[in-house]
Amino acid sequence: MIDRRTIVLASGGTAGHIYPTKALAELLVASGYRVVLITDTRGYYFKESFANIEVYKIRAYGIAKLSIIQKIKGVTKLLFGYLDACRLIDELNPTALFSFGGYACVPTVLAASCRGIPIILHEQNAVAGRSNQLLAKKASIIATSFEQIEKIHKQDQYKIILVGNPVRAEIKAMRTIDPPPLTPDGPCKILVTGGSQGASFFATLIPAAIALIPKRISSRLHIAQQARLNEIKQIIAAYRAIGIDADVRQFFNDMPERLRAAHLMICRSGASTLAENTVVGRPALLVPYPNAVDDHQTANARAIEAAEGGILLPQANLTPAYLAKLLTDLFSNTKRLSYMTSAARAYGRPNAVEDLANTIYLLRDLS
Repeated sequence: MIDRRTIVLASGGTAGHIYPTKALAELLVASGYRVVLITDTRGYYFKESFANIEVYKIRAYGIAKLSIIQKIKGVTKLLFGYLDACRLIDELNPTALFSFGGYACVPTVLAASCRGIPIILHEQNAVAGRSNQLLAKKASIIATSFEQIEKIHKQDQYKIILVGNPVRAEIKAMRTIDPPPLTPDGPCKILVTGGSQGASFFATLIPAAIALIPKRISSRLHIAQQARLNEIKQIIAAYRAIGIDADVRQFFNDMPERLRAAHLMICRSGASTLAENTVVGRPALLVPYPNAVDDHQTANARAIEAAEGGILLPQANLTPAYLAKLLTDLFSNTKRLSYMTSAARAYGRPNAVEDLANTIYLLRDLS
């Protein structure tokens, strides 16, 4: 018998998968549901952050860009993961399953599909991930974060519903606070983040660009930059040499507040980063990670640029001189930056988690 108050969430273990999963889990628990997360070894490390949620680990392994022998091992692990998932789905008898992408979702979705459990896929990026491409035909609903999404087959596109990408509650809370004023003589605050892959490219590019900015602008700059641990001293020394106020750390524990205080972001264009930027309403210079699968970060950045909430800067063409000119123009023309701030905010979807949760009710209509 199906348990009408049990919802299963399937998720890979990257931050880009876990953050929206956690946001939905917390809302469903608050709404009275029993929520169960099925993930892989990486996702299991986040177990302690999922309060009042049962977390189970299954065997799963990615097989993209691997040798033949590694792929055979990966497929074998996925088969064992399917057996793990079958046992769990039989025990839980959930009313629905939300899948957030990653290879851990493949065996779980297949097990649920074989048992007639309705499936809602959530795709964070503008290009569907490999697992969601594979599983789209099994889904009743495909919830997306971007208006245009690539790599979903035509026969499955009727299932698409735009909801956005859920963000943490502490990020959403910053939307209610007005952006910091930008005056001709006041501070110009830049927040630099590198995403889960880090951004060694930024470690040399940004200090070199700042060194080329006219003193009338650079003297007003305040920079907070996320960096890899082994690069922090180098970056601090570079800023100190040109008299720039900079706070360089491996992690910012107060990221919501940092985002609120920033006038401009310089960042990669991962889905979670863009969702947080736009919910708070902060414009960004977007440098897509060039090795992202299917170049999905470029597709993400194009969507933000089309909405005028950011500027796409391909890494291959980006030089310190070009970045220096762009920053000088932006902080000299505050009207443009203010417009980008408004555009970024207008693009944001602060109610994404509620809209995603409400797809449960659409399942009843579809049935």
